[in-house]
Amino acid sequence: MAGRLSEGDDLSENHEINVTPFIDVMLVLLIIFMVAAPLSTVDIAVDLPVATAKPQPRPNKPLFLTVKSDLTLAFGNDTITRGQLAGSLDSATGADRQQRVFLRADKTVPYGEVIKVMNLLRAAGYLKVALVGLEDAPPPPQAVQPQPGTPGTATSP
Repeated sequence: MAGRLSEGDDLSENHEINVTPFIDVMLVLLIIFMVAAPLSTVDIAVDLPVATAKPQPRPNKPLFLTVKSDLTLAFGNDTITRGQLAGSLDSATGADRQQRVFLRADKTVPYGEVIKVMNLLRAAGYLKVALVGLEDAPPPPQAVQPQPGTPGTATSP
């Protein structure tokens, strides 16, 4: 209950609601939802290694699916159409959909096209997809310069 001071001694009640705490709570909730919303939009399950991970051992007969720069698909060394993808994978794996498919794409292929191929793999029942990239070459070791005055080095006067 609040009171209002006026010119007279008669104090009347103030019936206004203080909305400041309500607005503060709403702004905090807005910030929480703005931060949390982008985190809940990832739907594609992909087995991606960390950049510093050691290379995984290669299977005996890896299944390589390649998206070429002209957006055609190649399974192994054979060029296939998108409609032939499921049949080619089934014949190569004996319909074993638990085998991992290694997906390679040219640098110039748009990201959307890679996702379309991954959707084709998912529709065919192959959920284990590994993305293939080039390993980054380690930097050459730095040549160690001997400090003057250390044993084994010659110093000039």
